Order: sequence, then structure tokens, then C-alpha cells
Amino acid sequence: MKTVAIHMSDEKQIIIELKQGSSRALRLVYELYAKRLCAFCVEYTKSVEDAEEIVEDVFVKLWDKRETIRQEDSLKSLLFVMSRRMLINAYRARVHSVSFADYVEMQDVVDEGGSERQLNYDDFMRQLERNLQKLPLTQQRIIRMSRLEDMPNREIAKVLNLSEQTVKNQLSIGLQVLRRKLGKYSLLATLLLYVN
Repeated sequence: MKTVAIHMSDEKQIIIELKQGSSRALRLVYELYAKRLCAFCVEYTKSVEDAEEIVEDVFVKLWDKRETIRQEDSLKSLLFVMSRRMLINAYRARVHSVSFADYVEMQDVVDEGGSERQLNYDDFMRQLERNLQKLPLTQQRIIRMSRLEDMPNREIAKVLNLSEQTVKNQLSIGLQVLRRKLGKYSLLATLLLYVN
């Protein structure tokens, strides 16, 4: 597959074409980003098949939601955010499956100090909640809306009557604190807190 470069002015045109239902525009975006998205997803899924399935789902969702893409959106950012959300959803689904629950029971993760810790989603969520409650109320609400409810910054800004920049700033500050506190849960923390 050849690499296609999209310049900012071209990206705006591609967004216009996507919104109008152009399969050519979708194909261009796919050729540019599919491999990168797949590589990104493989880091977390550890499975090329699972990563490819997530990437396919991302492009299906992009096509289904094409009319809601804003002219000022960055396709790259949009696609990576969609991928992150689908990774989180896939991870949540696996956590509740019997086979994954059995895997978690057996899986030990070695932290920097060398002691073993059991990777446990419920424990991670308890620690996340405990640390979230220590943040200022506005940061708590923004992080919950952004990371747990998958709301975009512009919607959070409307709901909380804040500027979009304030939402971005508060999200960044709050996530930095949580990353420091929850770093031992590397995969879960990365998916939920690092990927923007």
C-alpha cells in the first residue's frame, strides 16, 4: 500500500468530501492512517488480528459519523481518539469475559521494585476513583466526562459552562496527577490516562 500525504488544505477538502459521502476520500484517509492506527492498537492488544479489527471498526464508525466531522478537526487526532476509545471498550469487554477473568487471575506483573502485583481491573478502578476524589471538583468532573464517559472537550465545555481551552488545561493537569499515582497499572493507565 503506497503512502499518501495529506496537507492541511487537502485535509479540509477531504473532510468536505467525506461529509458528502465520497468513498474516494475515505480510501485516501484509510491509506494514510490505517497502518499507523494498526501499529498503535497492536501495542495494547498484542494481537495483529484484534488490532486490525479495531481499525476496521474505527473506519466504519468514521464513515457512519462522517456528517458530524467538523471542518477544523484533525483527521489524525480524530482517528487516534476513536482508536483509543475502541481499545478501552474492547478491554472493558474482555475484562468481563470468563477467559479474560481467568487470565487476570493468573497474570502477575512485575513493577520497578521487583515485587509482583496482580493485574486487576477492579483494583485499578478503585485506585482511580480514590485518586480522582483527591482532585479539585472541576478536574474530577472533566476527567470523568472525558475518560469514563467518552465526551469530547467541546461538549464538556458546554455542559460545565467553561471554555474548551479551560477544559483541555484542567484535563491535562488532572491526568498528570493520576498518571503519577497510577503508573504501576501500566496498560490500564496508558489506555485510560495517556492516550489523548
